[in-house]
Amino acid sequence: MSVSKKIVLVGHYGVGKSSLIRRFVQNIFSDSYQVTIGVHILKKIVPYKGEEITLVLWDIEGKENINQSRASYLLGTSGFIFVIDPTRDSTYQNLKEELIFLEKNYPKIPVIKLVNKSDLIDVEEFKKVLAIQNLEIDFFSSAKTGDNVEHVFMQLVSKMLGA
Repeated sequence: MSVSKKIVLVGHYGVGKSSLIRRFVQNIFSDSYQVTIGVHILKKIVPYKGEEITLVLWDIEGKENINQSRASYLLGTSGFIFVIDPTRDSTYQNLKEELIFLEKNYPKIPVIKLVNKSDLIDVEEFKKVLAIQNLEIDFFSSAKTGDNVEHVFMQLVSKMLGA
């Protein structure tokens, strides 16, 4: 039996959503920045508990506020990865409100909160910044180095499949 799951990466423009997906699917990284217009979709088949799971990865255009995203992009989502950039405060200033939006509109859909670009910061210092703002993050990763990228996606697969 083949299982297909839709994962949507959300967050502001420039946080590295496209880079995370490219690193996960193709194991590549490019320093050149290309704005995602609309949505870009890639697939990857991953093994999970003896089965093959087809992940349909939606890289949607970055918005300053998640409720500006097209509702049609979010329909049918099995899991979200909310990506922030630790070098730009604006990408996490309204994180609590944006997560409330997801919880209210997609109450049974798991969300992983991810700091990308961890190679650009002192992670322990940034954890202090998050603590001061009372923000909880699930993982730190770097699309550039590949650090923790595969793990994040597989953790979401585990959450989506109820394990």
